[in-house]
Amino acid sequence: MDLEKLFFDPEEKPLDRIVNNGGFCGIFRTIGCVGDSMSSGEFETLSDEGISGWHDFYEYSWGQYMARNTGTKVYNFSKGGMTAKWFMESFARECGAWSTPCQAYIIALGANDINYALNNNISLGGTEEINTPSNETFAGAYTNIILNLKRRQPDAKFFLVTLPVTTNPKEEIQQQYDRQAEIIYEIAEKYKNCYVIDLRKYAPAFDKEFEKKFHLRGHLNPMGYKLISLMIESYMDYIIRHNMEDFSKAGLIGTQLHNV
Repeated sequence: MDLEKLFFDPEEKPLDRIVNNGGFCGIFRTIGCVGDSMSSGEFETLSDEGISGWHDFYEYSWGQYMARNTGTKVYNFSKGGMTAKWFMESFARECGAWSTPCQAYIIALGANDINYALNNNISLGGTEEINTPSNETFAGAYTNIILNLKRRQPDAKFFLVTLPVTTNPKEEIQQQYDRQAEIIYEIAEKYKNCYVIDLRKYAPAFDKEFEKKFHLRGHLNPMGYKLISLMIESYMDYIIRHNMEDFSKAGLIGTQLHNV
């Protein structure tokens, strides 16, 4: 067995390899998923009267697919429509995120924050809000989420997810999705133990052909959430394999031995 070729090929891209059973994600015994509808297994229905309905089926969320794949305890700190501001101001307390420290967190927020920013003609924020965060911008509230979770689990690992390429024709939406990715990278650069899962760069585009297979109206279907789980797990596995020293003490996170 050539371990270098198997695990550590420097030419490998994050989603070149789809792992089985979560790969090295299994080093974490607890993972918290902070997110919106995509993190909540939300299905969009249509009644006989033509009225749309939106329903969070957490057992179909990519986080729970991950839990079943890896044997890890995964918590859904998520809800359809969630924004970073809403999470900070009330939902984190309501869902138990502050009182349930995890070894790792996956944060997948931004789509609703972008809609909120555009509808209210406000900025997503930037360097200033990352350095001195408040909950009034996406950048500030997102940073505050990380800082508050770090206070409860100082050595936790954070995986920050960018938004994938979509078929939305509005140029301003695409620009804001790009801006979300820039903010995510800046936060990861500033704060220790933060890594980027860049779906915008490496995931397949959520185009019309993708939607035929993996969407149920405006949200994902069961196969779509399973696919997202495979991508998240594979990307995390890639990050761990290419940063092995960073994760050598992962088993000590949350213990009194974390500085050994």
